[in-house]
Amino acid sequence: MNITKICCIGAGYVGGPTMAIIAQKCPQIEVTVVDLNEERIAAWNDEDVDNIPIYEPGLSEIVKEVRGRNLFFSTNVEKAIDETQIIFISVNTPTKTYGKGKGMAADLKFIELCARQIAKIAKDDKIVVEKSTLPVRTAEAIKSILDNTGNGVQFQILSNPEFLAEGTAVQDLLNPDRILIGGDTTEEGQKAIQALVDVYANWVPTDKILTTNVWSSELSKLTANAFLAQRISSVNAMSELCEKTGADVNEVAKAIGMDSRIGAKFLKASVGFGGSCFQKDILNLVYIAKSYGLHEVADYWEQVIIMNDYQKRRFSNKIVQTLYNTVADKKIAFLGWAFKKDTNDTRESAAIYVADDLINEQAQIAVYDPKVSAKKVLADLDYLETRTTEKNNACVTSFVDPYEACANAHAVAVLTEWDEFVQYNWQKIYHSMQKPAFVFDGRNILDRAKMEEIGFVYQAIGS
Repeated sequence: MNITKICCIGAGYVGGPTMAIIAQKCPQIEVTVVDLNEERIAAWNDEDVDNIPIYEPGLSEIVKEVRGRNLFFSTNVEKAIDETQIIFISVNTPTKTYGKGKGMAADLKFIELCARQIAKIAKDDKIVVEKSTLPVRTAEAIKSILDNTGNGVQFQILSNPEFLAEGTAVQDLLNPDRILIGGDTTEEGQKAIQALVDVYANWVPTDKILTTNVWSSELSKLTANAFLAQRISSVNAMSELCEKTGADVNEVAKAIGMDSRIGAKFLKASVGFGGSCFQKDILNLVYIAKSYGLHEVADYWEQVIIMNDYQKRRFSNKIVQTLYNTVADKKIAFLGWAFKKDTNDTRESAAIYVADDLINEQAQIAVYDPKVSAKKVLADLDYLETRTTEKNNACVTSFVDPYEACANAHAVAVLTEWDEFVQYNWQKIYHSMQKPAFVFDGRNILDRAKMEEIGFVYQAIGS
């Protein structure tokens, strides 16, 4: 099958960057990204590529190169579906906030809406690719909707999960560890798989393109995120033990990471993991396990989330206890709001929950993040529905200058590991703060000896 047109429904953190790379590496293919959110599409089409809605190192340069050549952003979903051969579905699959499976199962309403729209519009055979992270056997539901349209169009459903780390998404797309494509074992299914393999083969070595059945592909994505999150919760569990025993979690992590069977990655103790995937995918895994009656399996994976929530709570409690058991009316400066460096994504960021705890203790929060707007900070807190918008507004102030954010603060809390935080003039920050001046390093990025030499009361995770 000669693929000349691809479209992606969903212009978010996965769809936008993935399609930009495909357009760059496959100049012979016209790639269209569609979304009903007019504001988001307008941002993708902004003349100044620095204003595109997603910040990822290197992304704006690639968008500038291919936008208008063979990469297009549009709100005309129907036209894109009608004209294309491969349709990627890359819409949001949040955790359900209602009904059966509330708080655990993935909410698939946007996926189903996509499937019904494709079914209504398609006049010729299509390959539909699941790009969103989905529970196992979602492909079955999509195929059922598509096959019952009665218009004679043949659909092949492929699972092609993304394995991107935000902050390094462009490099992850250009040089992936693997590309995973799952599909039917039928002849038509294998042809569809090969068509997608041929797209990726424009820049990915074929030995890195793995093909499986569709169920294995769907479950592999959930499992990969569960294993990575488990490592973070494991080292965070040890961090508290280190604090109690006088061990240093960084030294412990280095020692075990040198074991080739374990490896050094994802062993950095912190205030806890965030992002859109880890928690959502583990909760999804827990829900699936419970639905099959596998309660021990469900309990095992749920503990990863419990540990992560505990680590965030422990961090905020430590701030309160250290500041003489009260933070009421005290200014606490937050350095970082994004869930990790080199992204403007704040979903499930530890900063949100630590701030929420401290606002409950009547603290005044001063936030500085190089890529997150004041509007987003307040929206994240309002989303928790802990208190009124007016109360959040009164307790949280965002700054565009980190030194202003820290001025007159009783404590500084490092919540994101932005590289620039290490380079700051900490002597200047110390002089501007209330004394004693406390630093709570939730990412273990600062030099303890230097901070203590300046005069800070310095507290890190796991030491």
